[in-house]
Amino acid sequence: MKITRTILSAILSMSASAALAAGYTQNGNFITVQLQHHVDHGPSFVRLQVVSDHIIRVESTAEQAFPQKNSLMIVPQRPFTHYQVSEENGIVIVKTDKVLAKLDEATGRVAFYSADGTKQYLAEDAKQGKSFTPFTVPEREIGVGKLTEAQRNGWTWQAVFDSPKDEAFYGLGQHQSEELNMKGKNEDLFQYNTKISVPFVVSNKNYGILWDSYSYCRFGNPNDYLQLHRAFTLYNKDGVKGSLTGTYTDSEGKTLVRQEDSIYFENSETIGHLPQGFKLKGAHVTYEGYLESPVDNLYRFILYYAGYMKVYIDGKEVVAERWRTAWNPNSFKFEAPLKQGKRSKILIDWYPDGDVSYCGLRAAVPQSEEEQSKLRIWSEMSRDMDYYFIAGDNLDQVISGYRTLTGKAQVYPKWALGYWQSRERYKTSGEMEDVLSEFRKRHIPIDNIVQDWNYWKLDSWGSHEFEQSRYPHPQAMLDSIHAMHGRFMISVWPKFYCSTKNYQELDAHGWIYHQAVKDSIYDWLGFMGSFYDAYAPGARKMFWRQMDENLYTKYHYGVDSWWMDASEPNVRDCTPMWYRKALSGPTYLGSSTEYFNAYSIVNADAIYHGQRSVKPDTRVFLLTRSGFAGLQRYSTASWSGDIACRWEDMRAQMTAGLNYCLAGLPIWGMDQGGFTPEDRYGAVWYSGQKDDSKNADLKEWRELQTRWSQFGAFVPLYRAHGQVLYREPWNIAPDNHPAYKSIVYYDRLRYRLMPYIYSLNGAIHFKDYTMMRALVMDYGQDTQVLDIKDQWMFGPALMACPVSQYGARSRQVYLPKQNGWYDLYTNTYYDGGQTITADAPYERIPVFVPAGAILPYGPQMEWSDQKKASEITLYVYAGKNGQFTLYEDEGTNYNYEKGKYATIDFSYDDAAKLLTISDRKGDFYGMLKNRTFKIVYCVPGQKVAFNLDKAIGKVVKYTGKTVTVKL
Repeated sequence: MKITRTILSAILSMSASAALAAGYTQNGNFITVQLQHHVDHGPSFVRLQVVSDHIIRVESTAEQAFPQKNSLMIVPQRPFTHYQVSEENGIVIVKTDKVLAKLDEATGRVAFYSADGTKQYLAEDAKQGKSFTPFTVPEREIGVGKLTEAQRNGWTWQAVFDSPKDEAFYGLGQHQSEELNMKGKNEDLFQYNTKISVPFVVSNKNYGILWDSYSYCRFGNPNDYLQLHRAFTLYNKDGVKGSLTGTYTDSEGKTLVRQEDSIYFENSETIGHLPQGFKLKGAHVTYEGYLESPVDNLYRFILYYAGYMKVYIDGKEVVAERWRTAWNPNSFKFEAPLKQGKRSKILIDWYPDGDVSYCGLRAAVPQSEEEQSKLRIWSEMSRDMDYYFIAGDNLDQVISGYRTLTGKAQVYPKWALGYWQSRERYKTSGEMEDVLSEFRKRHIPIDNIVQDWNYWKLDSWGSHEFEQSRYPHPQAMLDSIHAMHGRFMISVWPKFYCSTKNYQELDAHGWIYHQAVKDSIYDWLGFMGSFYDAYAPGARKMFWRQMDENLYTKYHYGVDSWWMDASEPNVRDCTPMWYRKALSGPTYLGSSTEYFNAYSIVNADAIYHGQRSVKPDTRVFLLTRSGFAGLQRYSTASWSGDIACRWEDMRAQMTAGLNYCLAGLPIWGMDQGGFTPEDRYGAVWYSGQKDDSKNADLKEWRELQTRWSQFGAFVPLYRAHGQVLYREPWNIAPDNHPAYKSIVYYDRLRYRLMPYIYSLNGAIHFKDYTMMRALVMDYGQDTQVLDIKDQWMFGPALMACPVSQYGARSRQVYLPKQNGWYDLYTNTYYDGGQTITADAPYERIPVFVPAGAILPYGPQMEWSDQKKASEITLYVYAGKNGQFTLYEDEGTNYNYEKGKYATIDFSYDDAAKLLTISDRKGDFYGMLKNRTFKIVYCVPGQKVAFNLDKAIGKVVKYTGKTVTVKL
């Protein structure tokens, strides 16, 4: 072995020496270039690492050596040596079987091509490609604690890439502005309630960029948004230069008028600039006047709002009414073309929410559309610039590359794909048991019931202990839930009141953030506390041990899953960015400025590895409010936080979920129906009104819940949750109401689809599949689909088209041109490449099935493992060849990691009208050896009402051996 190593070392040494003479050094799969001419703000060294056939890492530094660092997102990679390096006219060329990279030795510019060099994927901009600026963490951001000089200093960097006009960008996580294609858009990347930021972007040109940075980042325009007086010349409503007119009218009709040079009341610091002593509750506020632009530009604005808000420019409503609750404001982006020197009239119309409320309007620094359309990434603080280029033949392969780098997704527990019932909050063990019992009495399918926060004593947040007066026998409660075939999820925050033993134990080791305590911050319940430092390995182990001792082992593993709330971490709502950093720092690893976005992944690490250390064969499942690159490897899903019960928020969740999944994270859900209701809905609830023919708000509420539940049936997590108004189906509407009937219909359909959905779940792990699929993933060659925000594929066989406008009974649906399409409910066939008006009665949303689809349905069930799928009704749709793989395993354990699972491949030959059911591969404990398939053949022109119980088809007995069926 020693001789082998010596010879290998000598060979590498000779190779490196030869390469150095040529202008680069080569060491294993690293190729390094020291730039010939260092320029200000440019890199000194650029290094390529060949990770695989289709992944190349680009690392650049402005220093004289690359930093030593460990990644929080990238998992260890296998050595890769199957590549070639050459040099031609000052260009280093690195080639694999799939991609080719060119590195300019003079400038450090990198460009990526197909392996034969004929197709350019991506190229850094020739003038702005890489830039660096020294960064020092401001004193006020550090928090209570100390940083070393090395920890306090780093680099702000920017990477700019050319982008053709027909390119589209996706991913970046979950954001709330109803944007899908991010080409030409701006997105600030930080974590907050309803906002999940992931540093991964993919292109319809079939590549992705993953950058290894944990700090606040920006996609698009790298500059801070400008206050209005810095972006424009302002005139008030009377034409006087210098400001807008702010008119404040309180609930009693008293009016205050003042001049405003900016509209920036967005956080706990800046709301102090609102008129002192003015009562916002019940008030009406307007800001009006004129904006005079210094240049012709398509201006990109960001609106921040709590309460009801509208914006008009030149009399046109550019922002229709939006609403958010005061304690959780939202931002919304919009665009408006403005002409140089022309005064454009603006009106901001605001009805604040509560005594403390927020609003703001700012504008992005104007850029030409050519500059705006480039792929531009900015990172506030990193050790160096570090990104991965991932190529593929399609977006599935690109996302597979992302998971190669950041870790395989787990096979999530089968029950997690069923229906979840939650509310804010069940207050006693009896309430939970009664609700689950009512589901069973009504035969409404459900798997998971959720205990939200405050099951502890009021003054004991972080104790992880049930309050005895309300939960007298927790073990009996868990046993009762399991006896009713339910699963139990419980909320655990990374937050601790100072008085708790758990806080004191963590604090004794230096694992509590102290800024909130130093500043005597009390939460909305009147108690003081803070969050633990999940970046410390010892803190993660202690955090899990505290959970285990108080909740998991203590109750004989009766807790089935964990709800990790506020994992941004959100120590306090509505604070300025600098103070958010101070509140959550410094961390074990360094400043929270540098590690601002990655808390959720280290927190998930704590629970995943903790549970597997205690009960290694039971699948872990976590739901977390934040997220980051690599979260999928910890069997963790995200939900979209405390969204509003509004139609616009419903629409925003469609694009939020699609881009979250396009960022490589496979399992996502939302508070179905919205979390926070407007006061008008709460008034209906408290009034006890039950007749929606006599109350317009109740009528709208029921339709909103119905449409949202229909939407929720076609996303990975099917989960109802919310404040004030209870979200159980019978609490939404009586059982003879179309709302109730529709909610129950889609719940039952979801369970009939379990063989299909669980197969997609298996493909997520074994094939790096994505379940919730923007149309660009399957039909990207059709340019019409590049920005369709309210249709998607739920797996390969179902295109969901939810209804998100109140009162709509039809909607426009685009049918991608690569396929013919069948209406799920009527079997009506449509050619692709057209927009149709689809029926959308109250109780249904349009759902279409592509030609060639093979769609398995199982038996009626009330929980996910109630029955084995001994008879599968298999729908086969003519018009194109098709295939599907049925995946099965034991559902709740990790035996699949040991090869204990089974698959059955189905293939359909359209020309021969032949379905082949192949040999079963694999086995597992409890596997069905024999089963029946009822094959329902769907062809154009055959209109058949969708009824699984009365479906007519060929019945095939299957024993695990290949069967061929003529259709």
